[in-house]
Formats: sequence, C-alpha cells, structure tokens
Amino acid sequence: MRKFLSVLFLAILFFSCEEKKDQTEEPASDKLLYSHAGKDYEIPENPLKEAYFGEQHLHTAASMDAFIAGTRLTPDDAYRFAQGEEVMVNGRPHTINRPLDWAAVTDHGEFLGEAYTLMNPGSPGYDSEAAKSMREAPDLKTALAVYKKYVLDALAGGNAHPDFWQGYESVKSQWQVNIEATEKNYAPGKFTTIHAYEWSSAPNTANLHRNVFFRDTNLPEIPFSSNEGASPQELWDWMTTQEANGVMVFCNPHNPNESKGMLFPEVAMNDKPIDETYASTRQHFERNVEMMQTKGNSEVVPDFWPNDEFADFENARSLQEYNGRIFEKHNFIRYGLNRGVKYQAELGVNPFKYGFVGGTDSHNAVMSNVEEFNYVGHHGMADETALDRSRNEQEGEMFNRDMNPGGLTGVWATSNTREAIWDGMHSRESFATSGPRIKVRFFAGNGFKESYESYEEMVKDGYAKGVPMGQNYEGREAPEFLVWALKDPIAPNLDRVQIIKGWVDADGEMHDTIYDIAASDNRMRADGTVEPIDAPVNMETGEFNKEKGSPEFTVVWKDPDFDPNQNAYYYVRVIQLPTARYSLWDEIRNPDVQYPEDTKQVIQERAWASPIWIEPKN
Repeated sequence: MRKFLSVLFLAILFFSCEEKKDQTEEPASDKLLYSHAGKDYEIPENPLKEAYFGEQHLHTAASMDAFIAGTRLTPDDAYRFAQGEEVMVNGRPHTINRPLDWAAVTDHGEFLGEAYTLMNPGSPGYDSEAAKSMREAPDLKTALAVYKKYVLDALAGGNAHPDFWQGYESVKSQWQVNIEATEKNYAPGKFTTIHAYEWSSAPNTANLHRNVFFRDTNLPEIPFSSNEGASPQELWDWMTTQEANGVMVFCNPHNPNESKGMLFPEVAMNDKPIDETYASTRQHFERNVEMMQTKGNSEVVPDFWPNDEFADFENARSLQEYNGRIFEKHNFIRYGLNRGVKYQAELGVNPFKYGFVGGTDSHNAVMSNVEEFNYVGHHGMADETALDRSRNEQEGEMFNRDMNPGGLTGVWATSNTREAIWDGMHSRESFATSGPRIKVRFFAGNGFKESYESYEEMVKDGYAKGVPMGQNYEGREAPEFLVWALKDPIAPNLDRVQIIKGWVDADGEMHDTIYDIAASDNRMRADGTVEPIDAPVNMETGEFNKEKGSPEFTVVWKDPDFDPNQNAYYYVRVIQLPTARYSLWDEIRNPDVQYPEDTKQVIQERAWASPIWIEPKN
C-alpha cells in the first residue's frame, strides 16, 4: 500500500541540474601503484569511489547450450567485444555501443568438458559421431534434435554426462582456457576481468542457479558443478573448502522468477527448516541477487503488488507456459527481502541479505549488449532476426518477444581493478539497471546538509555521517536517507526517485510500501503522489522526449513511520522517462515484421540501488 508523505516529512529536494552547475565533474583522483602477474601499473584511484559498469552473467560457446544454438564465440571473443572490438554474431558483424569497465564470463560448470571436446580439434572425442553431429547441425531444428539424441536422452537415462564426455581432464582443459582468456584481457585501470563460472542446479526445472566469482588468481582446479552437488548447501560446503585453501569466493543467485518458490524457501533442500547455521552460511557466501536479465525482471509483478504502478515491467509472463513455472509471490525479490527481515527477527540472521546486480545471461557471448536499439537477440539461431524475435519461442522457456536485452551492474569502487570491483560487489555497494547507465548513490545517516557546494562534498558527507548501500544503519534516531541519481548521458531524463521499504511488525507480519521522494517537472502532489509524466515516444522514429524530466536528483528524506525496534530494509528505485523497446525498433527497421498486439513497444527503464537494513539489537 502506498504511503503518503506528510508535509513535515516531505523529502528535501534541494537541488537538481536545472538549478545549479554541473555536478558530474569527476573529482580529482590519486594514483595507485598496482601489481599483477609480475607487472606494475600506475592507475587512477578515487577514495570516494567511481561507478564502474559491467557484466556479471554471460555465456560463450564453452556453455554447451550456447554451442548447440550456434554460438561459436569464445571467452576471449566475449572479453574483446566488451572492450569495443567487432565480432561476428550469428554471421553478422556487431559491436557494443559503449565499452564496459569490467566483465566476467560465467560459462556453465556443467558440461564444460563436453564443450571443450566440441571446440578443440585433436582433443579426445572431437571426431566422435556425436561431436561431429552437434558441430555440423545446419539449423536450430536439427541442432535440437541432435542435442536430444546425444545429451538429453543420456541424462534421462540417469547419466550425469553424455557418452562423449572425456572425463574431468576435459573439464580442467576448458576451465584453463577460460582462465587464460580472463588473464589475457585484464588491463588494470582500464578494463577488469573476473574469474567466474555458473553453478546451474535446476531440480524439477526450478532455477536455483548461482554465478560464482573469485577475487584473484587463487583458483580451484575445476569448478564445482551441480553434477557434483545439486543443493546450495553442497555448493557452500565446497566454497567453505575453497576458503580454507585461501580462495576468496562468493556467489550471486539469479532468475528468482524461474525458481518455483525455491530461491527464498521455508525449508532447505534437505527438508529441514531454515535455521541459524543455514542463514549465516547463506549470508556469508551469497552477496547479491540478480534483479534483471534477458528472461525478465525479478523485482515484482502486478499480480502480487497491484499498487506498484511500475510493477508491469519486463515480467516475462510467458514463462508460465512452460515447465510448470507459475508465478508465485515467493519467486520475487521484494518478497525475498521481506522474508529475510522476518528471518532476521526470528533467527537473528538474515539469509536473504542481498545487494542488487543486473546481467544479460546472453548465450551469444555479447557482453552487456543491453541497449534496446542495438539488440540482436541473446540465443543464437533462436532469436537472431527481428522475425524470429517476433514470432518464435525459446525452446522450453518462454516466447522470444517476452525476452529483453537484459540488465547491467554498476559497482562503486576505488579503482578499476579486479580486487576493487570484487570488493564492491562483495560489500553490496552495487546497483542494477535495466540497461541504461543511470548512476545512483544511497546513504543512511544523520546530519546531512540541506545543500552542498559540489558532488564531491556530498559524497564525503555521505561516508562521514552515514553508511552506503549494502550496509546496516545502526543508529536509534530516525535515519536521513541521502539519495543521488544521475541520468545516462545518451538516454532521456529521469522521471522520479522512489524508496521502497519493507518491514516485519510485532506480530511477525511482513509489509512493504513505496514512497515517491522526488519527481521532475513539479509533479509532486500535496498528498505525496505524483502526476504521471507526459513524455511520449515518437512511434514513427523511436525518438524519446528531450524536454521533460530531470537529468539529476539529490534528495534527503526521512521515513515518517520509522520504528527503531522494527527489522526493516530500504532500497531506491530510479525511473527514467519512456523510451522505445527493441520490439518497436525491430518494427521500424523491418516494415514486414509485426509483433503481436500484446507486445509492449514503449518502456520506462530504471535503476535499483542495493538496500540498507535496520537490524535492532535486543
């Protein structure tokens, strides 16, 4: 239910770009002497941190499902694409519109050895009938039939691997290829690569996948896949062993919307209730949850949050047509955050204490190809043309037209190095966007000023008098929330800024609500609601409105209903003005292509800042 703001507690909207000088100038940076692999680098370092945009969920041909769909780009190709180089995607040259600051290849740990056999001439099994058939499939229909014959039928027979698997040496070989590509493309200070992979457990087709990230080059011999252990507890056990060997590692779950209620459970996969040990272990290893990717936005859906006027956004509703993945409230992140603070009240530990990240889950090896006007599909032959995207389905998953280009992760870090980016995600000082490079900062504290002379002064005050996103506010006094948001330089202005609060009351009931804390164009009403923006997209050209909205917001806000005895969380959502969805761009560029009438053509992109929690001490 929406809460209205009283006059006394109205946000203090004390400046925006229209009213003052540009505050986007980067503060002066220091230099950091950094060493890696025997080389020294002098790179920029900013103690107030910069926002670095990157990809944390990406598959290459080393993921067997991507290979089957026609992808032949390697991890090295993916990293080169992320830095702006042209690669061939589905037989056509393609580049990212803007290079990334950092990236991680997250090929599936499962079937990594099989992918090595498929791709490397001379490797054991390369000339087997199965491998040749999979490499030479001329179209998607044939490729899927071959995949069923040699892989799915073998798995259905109880085997963990298809017959052409060459054993763990082949897994080790492909893992080494990924490691070498990650090292080769690391350019400290310019472009960061992170060693990573995906653990892809899917019991009864419920998506419990986790992307696993390593801080440095102290790495395991091979990744731990769901073939070795299908429950999260087994993954954490393996991570515990890795930590004992000095490996620094964490993981991020993704696709809660496909989890069949199992990502935020009441009982663990061993059928035991969630207890303090489970909660502590999960919080220790699982640091962020993926808010959005090509298979949909997992924040909320209108079915369960009908009063959230922005809930109807890239919901991927056709997921419900396949594999019994019916929407239920337990599948969505806002529920998970609510249940987390309830566990905190019950157990003293929150197992779902997640920051936010975004990703693509592209199986085309095209890192963060997230801009609507540049979208060429993410699943090889399945969605490579506008016509394919408008009418085909993703085999066993959803309609192609319900997919989207995916999200992006911003990390606040002191430098563009592997350790600093990893540390930023680990401490949850990260934010997700639905694609645009919106920047958002979020602090909770006391004594913030009503105005600042500069962006740098504001950030210093944020750290000096408060805590950043991803942390706990420890004070007893009602916190002030300092929020700053800046538009993407090539995108339209911003519509508004919201704070979402969730809490558990004295009776153990979970609640959440939304506050509009700032709006552009003087649209904030006296009762705290906001008049909808009138900024239409040109449906003939795809051009967005360039007159309305605000390029920047800075707000200090206090919760009128703050209770220091309640377990609670607060996160920020920044809404952009409307823009053309890729489906509209496809129709504009391909007059013969017509999407079904129920396909959205205009969207309001957004950013989500990781939460700040209130955890009262007894």
